[in-house]
Amino acid sequence: MTKLIIFTAPSGTGKSTIIKELFKRLPEYNFHFSISATSRAPRGSERNGVEYYFISPDEFRQNIKEDRFIEYEEVYKDTYYGTLKTEVDKRLENKENLIFDIDVAGAMNIKKQYKDRALALFIMPPSIETLRQRLEDRATDAPKVIEMRLAKAEKEMSQAKKFDKIITNDDLETCCKEVVEVIKDFIGEPEKEEDTEEDEK
Repeated sequence: MTKLIIFTAPSGTGKSTIIKELFKRLPEYNFHFSISATSRAPRGSERNGVEYYFISPDEFRQNIKEDRFIEYEEVYKDTYYGTLKTEVDKRLENKENLIFDIDVAGAMNIKKQYKDRALALFIMPPSIETLRQRLEDRATDAPKVIEMRLAKAEKEMSQAKKFDKIITNDDLETCCKEVVEVIKDFIGEPEKEEDTEEDEK
């Protein structure tokens, strides 16, 4: 049975890098990244159905009324993000193991609906001080934004105990190895395709 792997972590913890490594290290597991819907406009070279499904705020609200989301959030006024049930159902029907990069509330909603079919992983920074250093070294945010990110991180970290597994990213390679082992143990051996040549003999 195909599974759902949920990643949640404070900004700057290295979650995106870990997910990229997972795709590289376990290609036989047929992972697919869950594409979220959003009501914001595309940025740069973003394409509909690739980075996001882009829909208008009114369409998004209509989908909410019709209970078409597993989870959603209004981040700013009229700016929504959410996971469509059709996106998940389609991928699972195609025997694709789904990867989610999502916040705490979204992770808990998915876990609640898919129960033992979903594995919720919280990637923890070694400490708030380490996280601050990583965000400052990244040099992409103003000091005020970094303080906001750190305040949010502390709130998220306080919710980590609700997850199936907490993995600390102190050393990236060690963290990636642990993530790989946890996921292999959760999913089991990947399904092998039928050997058609043997069938023909």
